[in-house]
Amino acid sequence: QVQLVESGGGLVQPGGSLRLSCAASGSIFRINAMGWYRQAPGKQRELVATITSGGSTNYADSVKGRFTISRDNAKNTVYLQMGSLKPEDTAVYYCNADITYFRGSVYYAGDYWGQGTQVTVSS
Repeated sequence: QVQLVESGGGLVQPGGSLRLSCAASGSIFRINAMGWYRQAPGKQRELVATITSGGSTNYADSVKGRFTISRDNAKNTVYLQMGSLKPEDTAVYYCNADITYFRGSVYYAGDYWGQGTQVTVSS
């Protein structure tokens, strides 16, 4: 009923920038918190940044000052602007959202993940 689709990953040189996007679609009633997580090879998935429906943000210490999370509520989309990229930022980046959706007259809530987008930082 709900789908998250990410875009914007790729290969970038150290010090470069990338912008990730994640659009939610389906019978959405409300999107609460949205966020980005990442998983590097051989490591556990970790939080990168989150943003509430009101715009409050939270960042992992490793990305503070370099990454910016934002959202467009009208488009059901969350963004991650990444700058000053380092090789250690290389990972698959996943979008996450807490969504209330409807099916007929019934409302459901769930936690949804995108399929992931690869970000590689290398010279």
